[in-house]
Amino acid sequence: MKYISTRGCSPKLAFSEVLLGGLAPDGGLYLPEHYPKFTNDELNKMRGMTYQDLAFCIFEKFIDDIPSNDLKEIVNKTYSADIFSFAREEQKAEDITPTLKLKNNLFLLSLSNGPTLAFKDIAMQFLGNIFEYVLEKKGKTLNILGATSGDTGPAAEYAMKGKKGIKVFMLSPHGTMSPFQAAQMYSLQDSNILNIAIKGVFDDCQDIVKAVLNDLEFKDLYKIGAVNSINWGRILAQIVYYFKGYFDVTSKNSEKVDFTVPTGNFGNICAGHVARMMGLPINHLVVATNENDVLDEFFNTGNYSPRSSKETFQTSSPSMDISKASNFERFIFDLLGRNSTSLKEHWKKIDDGKSFKLSEENFKKIKDYGFVSSSSKHTNRMDSIRSLYNEVGVIIDTHTADGIKAAMDHSAPSNPMIVLETALPIKFEKSVFEAIGVYPKRPDSLKDLELLDQKFEVFENSVESVKKCIIDNR
Repeated sequence: MKYISTRGCSPKLAFSEVLLGGLAPDGGLYLPEHYPKFTNDELNKMRGMTYQDLAFCIFEKFIDDIPSNDLKEIVNKTYSADIFSFAREEQKAEDITPTLKLKNNLFLLSLSNGPTLAFKDIAMQFLGNIFEYVLEKKGKTLNILGATSGDTGPAAEYAMKGKKGIKVFMLSPHGTMSPFQAAQMYSLQDSNILNIAIKGVFDDCQDIVKAVLNDLEFKDLYKIGAVNSINWGRILAQIVYYFKGYFDVTSKNSEKVDFTVPTGNFGNICAGHVARMMGLPINHLVVATNENDVLDEFFNTGNYSPRSSKETFQTSSPSMDISKASNFERFIFDLLGRNSTSLKEHWKKIDDGKSFKLSEENFKKIKDYGFVSSSSKHTNRMDSIRSLYNEVGVIIDTHTADGIKAAMDHSAPSNPMIVLETALPIKFEKSVFEAIGVYPKRPDSLKDLELLDQKFEVFENSVESVKKCIIDNR
C-alpha cells in the first residue's frame, strides 16, 4: 500500500514515512492510493472479533511495511482494558468502545473511556505506540507540533509523555478551553511536553502548524512531525470503531446504519467516509456542527466559505469552534474524482482567504457519499442534554449533544442511528449543570484536577515565535 498527496506533487510513500511526515511536502494530505474493500464473507468473519482483532484486521490492509507480529503487538498494547478503563459502570472496559442503546433505533457509541476521557484517545494511544516503534527502528527522533481546540492536546500529550525520542509542542487558543481541558494539558510536568497558548482561536493555531510544516527546510532540519488529524495514522485508527459500532447494532450485512458525528476538523467523520468506501454498509453520515456552521452550509449549498478568526464563535461546545476544517480536503479530493489539479484550484481560493462553490454536477455527487448535515445552538445543546437525562438517565457532554440534535433531525425509522460520543460530560460540567442542575460524577483521581500546578507559555499569534520555541527547546 502506497500513499499519495491530495495535491498530486509529492512522491508515493509507505505508511511509516507518511506517519512521521504528517503534511505532504506539496502542502496536501496523504491518502491511500486506493481504499481496500471488504467482501461480504470478510465482514461476516469480522463480526465476532474482539476490538483488538478488528483493529489488526483493518490496519494490516493499510500497513505493509511493519511486520505483522510487531503490528499485532502494538495493537494489543494500545487497546487494553487497563488503558481504556473509564467506561460507564454498566459497560465493560474490555469492549474499548461499548455501544449504549438510548431508545428505539438510537445508540451512543462510547468513545471516551481513555485516559483523557475523549474520543481522541482511541487514535492517539495508537499513534504514541507506533511512533515510538517506528522511531526506534529508524534510529530517529521527532519533534511533534500540534494544535488543539481542547481534546486533541490532552490526548496527544498523555499518549506521548515519556515516549523515547519524542518531544511535543502543543498549541492551544488562549482562554477558550474548558477549565478541565486546560488543566488536563497544562498540569503535565513531563520534560518532553511543552504547552503554548496562542492569543487567538483554534484556526490560528492550526494555521501556524501548517505554516511550520510547509517550511520544508525547517521541517527537515528540526525533525517536525504532526499528531493532528492531518496525520493519516489518526484517521486510520478511527476507522475501526465505525466497524465495531455497526456490528454491535446489526445482525447481518444487508442492514444499513446511519452515523452522526459531532464535527470540527472533519477528521472523525472522514474516517467514517473511508469505512463506507471500504464496504461498511453505512447509509448516511450526518455532519453535526455548532454555531460555526461552515460545513453545514457546504453540505446544504455546495458553498465552502471558511470564516476568519474574528468571525469564529466561542461556544459551549468549544472543541468544535473551528471554521476551517483540515480534513475536509481529503473528502473533496474523493468527491472530485481524485483530480489533484481541480483540488488545487479549489484550495488556492481557500489558502487566499476566499471561498469556492461546487459545480452543480459535483454538488449532486455528495448524496452518493451519504453525507447530510445539521447545526445546533446553545439552546439546542441544553435541550438535548436535558431531554436525554430526563428520558433515559444518561448524561452527555455538549459536543455529543450537538450530535443528538443532528441525529434527531435526520433519524429514519428504518435504520439504526449511532451517535459518536465526543467526551465524558465531566469535561464540560458547568454547561451540563446549566442543563440539568446536576454535576456529572468525577472519578476520585480527577476531583481536584484544576487545583494542580499548571505549566504553559502565552505567545502572540506568530509563526516565528513558535519556530524559535522549537529551536530553543528541541
